Amino acid sequence: MNLVDGMEAFMHVSDMGSFAAAARKLNVSPSAVSKLVAKTEEELGTRLLNRNTRGLSLTREGELFLERCRIILSELASAREELSSISAVPGGKLRVSMPDMPLFFVPIIGTFMERYPAVTLELDFSDRLVDVVDEGFDVVFRVANLADSRLTARLLGNCAMNLVASPAYLEQHGVPSCIEELAEHICIHYRYPSSGKTEPWPLAETAARQPVFNTSLVCNSTELNLGLALQGKGIAFMARFLIDDHLKSGQLATVLEGIVEQNYRMHLVWPTRKHMPPRLRAFISHVAEHFSEMG
Repeated sequence: MNLVDGMEAFMHVSDMGSFAAAARKLNVSPSAVSKLVAKTEEELGTRLLNRNTRGLSLTREGELFLERCRIILSELASAREELSSISAVPGGKLRVSMPDMPLFFVPIIGTFMERYPAVTLELDFSDRLVDVVDEGFDVVFRVANLADSRLTARLLGNCAMNLVASPAYLEQHGVPSCIEELAEHICIHYRYPSSGKTEPWPLAETAARQPVFNTSLVCNSTELNLGLALQGKGIAFMARFLIDDHLKSGQLATVLEGIVEQNYRMHLVWPTRKHMPPRLRAFISHVAEHFSEMG
């Protein structure tokens, strides 16, 4: 006998109070349900139900076994659903909030679309701190404190920060040799869209004395700041993963190497749920693979 079938029959009989009601639920005959319960009792070596003219009642052993049946059958259903989810072909809509750096994400999104053509992506590029759950996002890139207990997170990596400028800018304006000399240079700053505050440059030895910068431009677009730095318009404070290719090609050079005391942690976050849809699992794995290859 399949003990799982017997457990399911016993649970329905206990919940519904009769073999006939349980039989209708299971779409079998009452005698089949009765035989399943009897076989289960025989397998366990104990009586689970008291049967008399007034109806059915659980024995003490039956009460204990019923609790276990609920747990076991629930876990079994969850396992089946999860395995089915893993084997399913990813498809459907995925709503993603991403930092406002479209050009950086083009390779990630492009290769994902090639791999999973049945997934429809709805991308929202914004540097504001979105509410993942209330705004209905499936997954969000975040460089921030992850205190929301409703969210699950996966660390993509640490983002080292650098001060950078183009060789043309440094040739025209000179290379600063210390923090104080930054005041004599054109500094391109970023403003947080959510708070309106300007991003600080966490430089060594400036805890007690923040230098006064020549802020020729302040805006809330990381991509624009990078573009201006590439055009030789000033010194910018940028995440390493955004500028690595430009440093290798010689389009940008680091300024005051080692002076920046800041590392950000890049995460993917999504609403906590018991079962992850295949499209979300595929997206998380794909993005993590891309960041891993970046080193």
